[in-house]
Amino acid sequence: MKIVTTPMCEEIVKLAGISEYAVNKNPDEEEGDLAIVLSESKVEMKSLAIKINTPSQVFESIKKVSEIAENELSDKDVTAFFDDFEMCRKYLNSNFKRDINVKVYSNFLKDIVLDMGFNIVSQNFDYVIYPDYLEDQVIETENLVEIPSHNSISKNPFEKIEMRYSLLESLI
Repeated sequence: MKIVTTPMCEEIVKLAGISEYAVNKNPDEEEGDLAIVLSESKVEMKSLAIKINTPSQVFESIKKVSEIAENELSDKDVTAFFDDFEMCRKYLNSNFKRDINVKVYSNFLKDIVLDMGFNIVSQNFDYVIYPDYLEDQVIETENLVEIPSHNSISKNPFEKIEMRYSLLESLI
């Protein structure tokens, strides 16, 4: 089976034990049997859509991709990938509830703030959280928190989580 993945998903593919694959931002430009892409991506070829915004999403994505690779990893194997990443470990199996209300611009950030235990509201919010690419669309002027999007941050999902969660933890 010829696998094609996007640059954002490549680390998951590697960790899942797949060593032969093509990388292309537009998987349909490659000859392949299966594309491994982010859930919001649209491709013509057969695909496996994964999410990698939160530690639990990264965990589940590695598990799913390892099954396809016929190299199914155990929970213990996958958990070991989190060892060097404090925020990833802290939030992997967390169930935090915080008394902090936030307005959120963007679905990927909703995943993150819910995972961290923030309350998403549309009014009477403590902070406004938005991705850098929507800066021009934010109408609020106070208590703004800009989060780097996938274009201006490491492609490594663990490093990405560490940076984003650290920024948001500073609000607690």
